[in-house]
Amino acid sequence: MFLTISTTGSAERPATDLGFLLHKHPEKAQAFSTSYGTAHVLYPEADAERCTAALLLEVDAVALVRRGKGKGRGGAPDAALAQYVNDRPYAASSLLAVALSAVFSSAMRGACAARPELPAQPRPLRVEVPALPARGGPGLVRRLFEPLGWTVTAEPVPLDTEFPDWGDSRYVRLTLEADTLTLAEALRHLYVLLPVLDDAKHYWVSPDEVDKLLRAGEGWLPAHPEQKLITSRYLSRRWSLTRQAMERLELVRLAEADDSDVEEIDNAVADETDTEEKPTPLAVRRREAILTALRAAGAARVLDLGCGQGQLVQALLKDPSFTEIVGVDVSMRALTIASRRLKLDRMGERQASRVQLFQGSLAYTDKRLRGYDAAVLSEVIEHLDLPRLPALEYAVFGAARPRTVLVTTPNVEYNVRWETLPAGHVRHGDHRFEWTRDEFRAWAAAVAERHGYDVAFVPVGPDDPEVGPPTQMAVFTAGTVKEAKAA
Repeated sequence: MFLTISTTGSAERPATDLGFLLHKHPEKAQAFSTSYGTAHVLYPEADAERCTAALLLEVDAVALVRRGKGKGRGGAPDAALAQYVNDRPYAASSLLAVALSAVFSSAMRGACAARPELPAQPRPLRVEVPALPARGGPGLVRRLFEPLGWTVTAEPVPLDTEFPDWGDSRYVRLTLEADTLTLAEALRHLYVLLPVLDDAKHYWVSPDEVDKLLRAGEGWLPAHPEQKLITSRYLSRRWSLTRQAMERLELVRLAEADDSDVEEIDNAVADETDTEEKPTPLAVRRREAILTALRAAGAARVLDLGCGQGQLVQALLKDPSFTEIVGVDVSMRALTIASRRLKLDRMGERQASRVQLFQGSLAYTDKRLRGYDAAVLSEVIEHLDLPRLPALEYAVFGAARPRTVLVTTPNVEYNVRWETLPAGHVRHGDHRFEWTRDEFRAWAAAVAERHGYDVAFVPVGPDDPEVGPPTQMAVFTAGTVKEAKAA
């Protein structure tokens, strides 16, 4: 395959800066050996006004076969001539993407030791690929590149110019132009989208391809309107890898929307946390109190909002009266642990139909949460900053509006009974606050009034006559439609 990258410049900002960015001298023609052939880099033109770098990839089909012989997929030593009859040499876009990454690795990372100020500077860029496989035609090419700031020209290549009635081939003549992108961004776009357009890879897609995709897609893939198609095609439509990548991209999107780091938002489970919760009497009593309240409310379809490692979901599954159970959490790490705890991959079909886990933030309305009998917020609200409680309140009580809502939270007055807890400290380092019984009751009463609910309070754990129970629970029950509207 053949690809050119061009830029323009002036005497003050010469176009030959492209040589510094690519780490390839404009006055040299260089060849780089790859596992699949030879990549040539040369400059057809190079002066202050205009500079063009060309990458020519010569694929050695025999080398491609020999590299895989006896190893992994397609490498069986007894394959005889069959090893030469396959489509691997013709997954050309995938081969070109790997060559781009290998030959221009520093440029793709945005590194330039000689001129460190250059990589961050947007510059006019023009990329041309005379023949590019595009399964989906010019329309798909535009849908992939235009949202990234490119002006796209994609001309179909006819099957045979002598016989126009035969129609167009699956190849296009591609030209991309942009003024607001850096070279590193452009190379990362090409690295991902060229094999996506071809919809083929010349190698077996393993789990580490997810990390490659997320690294190359950083800054643009989470918000791309064709994110699902890009992810699926890049990962060769491997469903498990596509789901993993989509979940991680959703976490990035939530972090960006929340103006937070991914590590900060994905902190429901600490790195050193054991996958099994250490059983404590209070944890067991809390789950028992929740189950009792749900049964009393006659709930069958239940949301566990902020489900963490899935302990409550597991307890709900043991009771057949709960016909649909949904666990929601913003932390993918917690959901992964919950999935392992529940053994979702080995669960029988009937049992699996009762439960699902998905990622979501309780700070935003989510139509997936509507229509349920009950929602549980067990030890969740104290992990939010106080200014964010109104958003959670509206998302749960205003938008989702289940018939019953259970909220449990620590009673800070009881903390004096914990001998190992220093005075003035909250029970968990991630708690933003812990309320007294009066503070919790005042908040719950205000929420109930605003959204048309009745509220009652239930002690969880030993109810100390002086400081109350260790955990306090509010049981919200929706009023009539008339009452809700009046509120």
